[in-house]
Amino acid sequence: MSPPESGAPNGTPLLETTDLTKHFSVRRGTLGFGTGLVRAVDSISFTIDAATTLGLVGESGCGKTTTSRLILGLERPTAGSIRFEGKDVAALGRDERRHYRRSVQAVFQDA
Repeated sequence: MSPPESGAPNGTPLLETTDLTKHFSVRRGTLGFGTGLVRAVDSISFTIDAATTLGLVGESGCGKTTTSRLILGLERPTAGSIRFEGKDVAALGRDERRHYRRSVQAVFQDA
């Protein structure tokens, strides 16, 4: 059985992240004066080819869920890019975004 066809040209990764970064601003102090920065995901890059699977594994608090939320489009990256079938996800039109959302999914492990 051959792998399912993707819309990506031959040799183009199905999903690719480049220097993906997500930082959250947090308020500090009793009155909320001053801000801090939480570096949830800091400059990660990976490639997923068609018919392959990627598992995110790591310690608690290392950014697995934030990375998943970025790829699923539930969070916007602070920096970096996500490309699907060779196209920048941030620049997808309405129909292309619908195709993207139908094509990606997360499978969470029930601990």
